[in-house]
Amino acid sequence: MITTKQRAYLRGIANSTETIMQIGKGGITENLVKTVSDALEAREIVKLSVLETSPLTPKECMEGLQPLLGCEAVQVIGRKIVLYRESKENKKIILPK
Repeated sequence: MITTKQRAYLRGIANSTETIMQIGKGGITENLVKTVSDALEAREIVKLSVLETSPLTPKECMEGLQPLLGCEAVQVIGRKIVLYRESKENKKIILPK
């Protein structure tokens, strides 16, 4: 679990992070989970956009992806979700204590 202070720090990083993927009418697929997992390993923080055509709300997408990816939910803003998972190989983000 990350603390409130760490979540605020990650939100700051997420502001300048580009959206790398979109969740569309297919919802959460096996392929999406693998791609997001690879992106989390490489970047530690990812921003996804939930399209209007998605059968799930952004909050539902976040709640669905968390257990599948073993990641932390940083935030949901409008139709965007931000996820964080510490990388095993490429640790870049140092969280405040």
